Amino acid sequence: MDTIVSFFQQGGIFMYLILAMGLFGLTITIERIIVIMIKNKVDSLSLVNQVVNHIKEGNIDSAKMLCDQSKAALPQIISAGLAQSTEGLVEVQDAIELKAMSVIPRLEKRTGYLSMIANVATLVGLLGTIWGLITSFQAVAHADAAQKATLLSSGISLALNTTAFGLIVAIPCMLVFTFLYERTNELIDDINENTARVYQFLARTFKSKNINEPKESTWEK
Repeated sequence: MDTIVSFFQQGGIFMYLILAMGLFGLTITIERIIVIMIKNKVDSLSLVNQVVNHIKEGNIDSAKMLCDQSKAALPQIISAGLAQSTEGLVEVQDAIELKAMSVIPRLEKRTGYLSMIANVATLVGLLGTIWGLITSFQAVAHADAAQKATLLSSGISLALNTTAFGLIVAIPCMLVFTFLYERTNELIDDINENTARVYQFLARTFKSKNINEPKESTWEK
């Protein structure tokens, strides 16, 4: 423990800056994991099958009530479309697209900060090292020749602490960013695919009843 404390203290103010960025990155990581992997965890196949079955039975209200039981993005979008099912397919698609425009960006927000934190932590670490090297060279400028090598090597060793700590923060942030970015894209693709399934089933149902013709779906564009 004393070694860790000494390592941190020797890096100076740059270590505190990197630590603050690391804590910020940890906060974002926890919040994004909760939103993406817990709040939006839905058995999409089962949900869509149940919604389709309710639509087949002509019970749109039950399908909407099923979707309203969850706060996840997919059921919210489907529910918005179902709410306009009595108005026609054009209104259904408009409602789905409008709801998606407000819900999907919430899945993507703040994740990009992790990439920024990784880059900035690395740069701050390098800045701390350069600053430490400058300070070390200034310290040995007027030292005895016998002490210069010792002071310089000691100063360089301390200066490299900030680079090491910057990388300690940057590497996990970059790994988490990549994981969350891919997971978010998978979630959005799943939402688009299953929303399109419900819309297409509604389109076939409406067409069979000669309610109105659907306009071209834009979900897979």
